[in-house]
Amino acid sequence: MTSAAFPRLQSGFDLRALMPRDWRWAALFGLLFAILLAGIVEGQISRGNRGITPINSSGDFLASGIMVDVTGENADDAREKGWREAQRLGWTQLYRKLNGSDGPKLGDSVLDGIVTAIVVEEEQIGPRRYVAKLGVQFDRVRAGQILGVSGRTLRSPPLLVIPVYSIDGIPQVFEQRSAWQRAWAEYNTGQSAIDYVRTAGTGADTLLINAGQTGRRGRVWWRVILDQYGAADVLTPIARVEYSYPGGPVKGIFTARFGPENKLISGFTMTGPSPAALPDMMEKAVARMDRIYIDALAAGILRTDTYLVLEKPVEKADLPEEVATDEEALPAETDSSVPTTAPVGVQSFSVQYSSPDVDSVTATERAVGGVAGVQSASTTSLALGGTSVMRVTFRGDIGALKAALEARGYKVQEGGSTLRISR
Repeated sequence: MTSAAFPRLQSGFDLRALMPRDWRWAALFGLLFAILLAGIVEGQISRGNRGITPINSSGDFLASGIMVDVTGENADDAREKGWREAQRLGWTQLYRKLNGSDGPKLGDSVLDGIVTAIVVEEEQIGPRRYVAKLGVQFDRVRAGQILGVSGRTLRSPPLLVIPVYSIDGIPQVFEQRSAWQRAWAEYNTGQSAIDYVRTAGTGADTLLINAGQTGRRGRVWWRVILDQYGAADVLTPIARVEYSYPGGPVKGIFTARFGPENKLISGFTMTGPSPAALPDMMEKAVARMDRIYIDALAAGILRTDTYLVLEKPVEKADLPEEVATDEEALPAETDSSVPTTAPVGVQSFSVQYSSPDVDSVTATERAVGGVAGVQSASTTSLALGGTSVMRVTFRGDIGALKAALEARGYKVQEGGSTLRISR
């Protein structure tokens, strides 16, 4: 029976000897496939030719598109003269825009004190000549005193921006650089009533934020993404570009959408004579899109979804004894002969920190926001490459906040009601 049932085994064919070899080959192919898949995912995440870091989003004023053409003794001298000329022209442009007149003439020393940054849009540097298109950023508080503009603005909750760019019927977000992504990254959102949360499109952004996500209706994954970027809801500005023929006119169809339901707010169409006009079209479209969202905010349309941001209310039992209200104290417990101090509650303090790049700002905000007793931590004055200022709401006094920050490994310097932190 053995010979009839297993004739090949009796003829020298060993099935058991074959199985380990097949298993080893399967394991080898599985390992190669895993390495290939990991490489694809790593390439999808770490491709370095797609990210565009957003510019400063603080509330500073920005005068852009300033043309300068100056000469100097050398290249550095010409560039310095060009930047000073841009400050003068930028101040005139800004004052005229806000007040309808040229305004007072300010000296270079005064302008140096209210200018926070020079934005280089285009520049050509020669041995003794400097030709450039520049933008000048003015501090909102210091310049606002001269302009007669308040330093405070009412803004929306933080809203994550997913700029969808569609060409040839294929929608994309951060898969590759586009004129639409660049226009949103370079737009000065600080002067808008919308608190935009913009991403650079690097790292895991391409996996978390994509065109497919905009069509997702489930709130669970939306909560994960919005919590990752510190946003309360989502804005989806869409740009669809149509080409007539190679080198011919281009047509842009723009729609402003909001929320996980991808609710349509408004839309418009723009045209350009050739593909070369596309960057300018996108720049103007972003400004127009911003106005649509501001009007929607004023009309009460941008109401955040309560299912996306779940906040547990603070119970009285969770509060420390020192923040108990006066009505909870019994008269017999109060000794009038002993001077009493006001209860320590939730207070706001200014915290200065070094901000060499955008990533450092996000990391510092998250680190300070995670300190025990901190209710909120948000940057109110952003200066990339310099010192930024964060507004921290803390349950306790400034001494307790200093001790809590030091416990997190920060070196803290105290000056009045302001702290300066460093690693």
